[in-house]
Amino acid sequence: MAGNEQIATENVKTTQNSVENAPKSRRGNFSGKRKDDRRERAPRREVSEFDKQVVQVRRVQKVVKGGRTLRFSALVVVGDRKGRVGIGIGKSKEVSAAIEKATTVAKKNVVNIPIVNNTIPHDTIGKFSATSILLLPAPEGTGVIAGGSARAVIELAGIKNIVTKRHGSSNRMNCVKATMAGLLSLKTKEEIARRRGKAVEEI
Repeated sequence: MAGNEQIATENVKTTQNSVENAPKSRRGNFSGKRKDDRRERAPRREVSEFDKQVVQVRRVQKVVKGGRTLRFSALVVVGDRKGRVGIGIGKSKEVSAAIEKATTVAKKNVVNIPIVNNTIPHDTIGKFSATSILLLPAPEGTGVIAGGSARAVIELAGIKNIVTKRHGSSNRMNCVKATMAGLLSLKTKEEIARRRGKAVEEI
């Protein structure tokens, strides 16, 4: 019996030594997480100087040999409300990707629009395809009198008082491009005088 007790004691000691000499786990005592694990932080969003507005998102189907492919087309307008505005069109299989592409294109196409006393310097007509839009300057307090698609371009450009009237097609893409064409045709007195080589008072 004494021999059996001695063997049992030696087995217990051997087990204790193996436990003590075993490599320690990297896991914590209670949390079950590694100490060297760090939470993955979400990438910081870059603060853009432009405001963005999605004017239209369309579903486009293309018929190919294998069947139909479904894609989305997005029309986006960006501007800083200080005379800079741009439009862009993006296409992708996902809506969010199409909007991102359109925003990138719009930022590359930003142009300067002349603004005098929170309105346009003179009346003009913008035309694109079957759409034409009349742009008229307005006194202070008038506000933006325009349709939804044209309003997006005008407000993001920073024009606060204007009267518009659309003629022809009501397609949103045509209206946005016609509005941009009208705004790009605007000229200030200083620019006209410089081109003619005269003083502003002579015009």
